[in-house]
Amino acid sequence: MPNRIVALTAGLVLALTIGTAGPAQADSADAGIASSALDVTAPPTTRAALEKASPVTASHAMVVTAQHLATQVGVKVLRDGGNAVDAAVAVGYALAVVHPCCGNIGGGGFMVVHLAADEGKPARDLFLDFREKAPAAATPTLFQDDQGHVVDGRSTDSYLAVGVPGTVMGLEEARQRLGTMSRKRLMQPAIDLASRGFALTQGDVNILHERTKDFAHQPNVARIFLDDGKPYQVGDTLKQPQLAHTLRQIQKGGTQAFYQGSIAKRIIAASRDNGGILTQQDFADYTAPWGKPVRCGYGGYTVLSTPPPSSGGTTICEILGILDPLPLAKWGYGAVQTSHHLIEAERRAFADRNTYLGDPAFVDNPIDQLLSSAHLDSLRQSIDADRATPSSEIDGSLGAREGQHTTQYSIVDPQGNAVSVTYTINYLFGNGRIAGDTGFFLNNEMDDFTAKPGVPNAFGLVQGKANQVEGGKRPLSSMSPSMVLDDDELYMVTGSPGGSTIISTTLESMLNVIDFGMNIQQAVNAPRLHNQWQPDHTKVEPGYLTDQTRQALESMGHEFDVVQSWGADEAILRDPDTGRLQGANDRRRPAGLAAGF
Repeated sequence: MPNRIVALTAGLVLALTIGTAGPAQADSADAGIASSALDVTAPPTTRAALEKASPVTASHAMVVTAQHLATQVGVKVLRDGGNAVDAAVAVGYALAVVHPCCGNIGGGGFMVVHLAADEGKPARDLFLDFREKAPAAATPTLFQDDQGHVVDGRSTDSYLAVGVPGTVMGLEEARQRLGTMSRKRLMQPAIDLASRGFALTQGDVNILHERTKDFAHQPNVARIFLDDGKPYQVGDTLKQPQLAHTLRQIQKGGTQAFYQGSIAKRIIAASRDNGGILTQQDFADYTAPWGKPVRCGYGGYTVLSTPPPSSGGTTICEILGILDPLPLAKWGYGAVQTSHHLIEAERRAFADRNTYLGDPAFVDNPIDQLLSSAHLDSLRQSIDADRATPSSEIDGSLGAREGQHTTQYSIVDPQGNAVSVTYTINYLFGNGRIAGDTGFFLNNEMDDFTAKPGVPNAFGLVQGKANQVEGGKRPLSSMSPSMVLDDDELYMVTGSPGGSTIISTTLESMLNVIDFGMNIQQAVNAPRLHNQWQPDHTKVEPGYLTDQTRQALESMGHEFDVVQSWGADEAILRDPDTGRLQGANDRRRPAGLAAGF
């Protein structure tokens, strides 16, 4: 096991919202399930409370998701003899019901799989791409008017914003290749939750209330997600019979039911009637290809993450490569030099990310150059130890060249196989529209493309032509479901929602464990920072900076925006000495749950 010096410093002064009695806490004694969920109403706490934060532990298996009922679905699959991929498929469909803001069959995502060594077979690592695709009729000027100006809302709040969904194809592709259970068995829990309904907790209601006004403007949405025109309250039961019907069609007919049957036809009809450009051929042409994860080293460990069309893995590895030789553990979490170098590394890596990366079917992604020792050394040497580098002084460093509302879940099975999934419909509840009576929200993932080079998207990312809109192309993503290996054995599973902040959240969870000696719950709960090159300021959560640290960093030229919270890291850690699993549900998702056995 790698030997890293660890330090918790005075930077760990916090104002967090942490609780111990979450929505599913009463289930913790059932069937020997160990579980933990967080209470959104719990009072703020301090560094002392963070230091006491402890993960759920289990001997055999662990599931962590942003919604407690989905976690319980995954645990039941594992208890019934399914493997991690079986559980991931069941959880994916369950989240589409109980976490409709973010779980989905109307969007897409990425899956990273670690298959443990077994009976002489070496360990294997796989990547599954079920990211949405642009309709074939999409063009680089799709979101611009006749004068070349980007039209506000066209890429987020219309049927032009909808890419061809990939989740159903992705989950079925994973099940067929690596699963052991039938589609009927794995989808039935989601169907039951949709048809019978489920009781809403405070965390569920908080999310639903975010778009109550938007629901009211769409009659077919209001009939499901409003209670006789009024917002749902804690304890109310949410039933989704239309979604249950759609799921039954997929359960019976598989991907053909979704991509070639009545479901696709209803989406296409709604798109056509509302100015969209989706066609039957777009659905027929959709694929979910397999590949290899991006791999890099950090602190003696191996990091696995997502390759393009995700920017996440490459950007995480670039940041880690810049930081690896630096004494972060000695400096400590939240210290001036730690924060300064982390910001500067993120700034440089995001400049490269926004300049060079795109769908590999359309763009030659220079990953080897970006992660080369020479390039990383050059970026590290460009950091002034006493001065923040203005983003205006940084360009994509290889030379000239022409989403918050996602969800992450992590699973480890008794055989040591692991799955990390991040999937999304982009905005909270996507574009806010449901096609007819299909019962599920459609994505507005087209906003992840470059509407026009130099014009920021909804997450403030300023991108170039590598990610311009093109027919059949997958938009560049920040989703970064990731793992850390220790000598080819699983050590950590991590990932988060949060648009462009996904990258920093996932990265910092690794640093918190490897460099700063935190347990996995502390690593997930700890306040974060985020710099994405443009705009030229750094986001921080309350409690990350002490007054003294902030003053020191501002004197170096750093500018900060305090943001209440972002992301929701759902993570698992395997203790290399005992083999026991630690699960952590992010405090920022109070409806979530870590559970194992």
